Amino acid sequence: MSIFQRISRSMGSNEELDLDSIMSAAEKPPSAEEAAPVRADAYVKSLALQSDNDLRVVQEELGSKNMVLLNISALSRNPAKLKLAVTKLTEYVRSINGDIARIDEDKILLTPANVKIVKKRK
Repeated sequence: MSIFQRISRSMGSNEELDLDSIMSAAEKPPSAEEAAPVRADAYVKSLALQSDNDLRVVQEELGSKNMVLLNISALSRNPAKLKLAVTKLTEYVRSINGDIARIDEDKILLTPANVKIVKKRK
């Protein structure tokens, strides 16, 4: 019996947990129902930082109250350009009372006004 089966049974569920279908859901194309736009107050958008034009797109998304998961791997080959872009984004995020944090080597999370990132656990 797998750990997932034990957890689902301990929670009172007799249904078989199909982890493969959950894990591969991101790879399947959405059905017609899933493809319909979902209304929300804010979205988390994944963007890639490849040029200066992308800075404007990030700022527009933050201005629309969306969070941005920014892939910076394309600019990592040019440290000076990457540093300048991150500095500009940091200044912008602070000016709107948002937040910015590095998630890993290639990803930065940026949040709009009044959304803060917990950076350290106490």
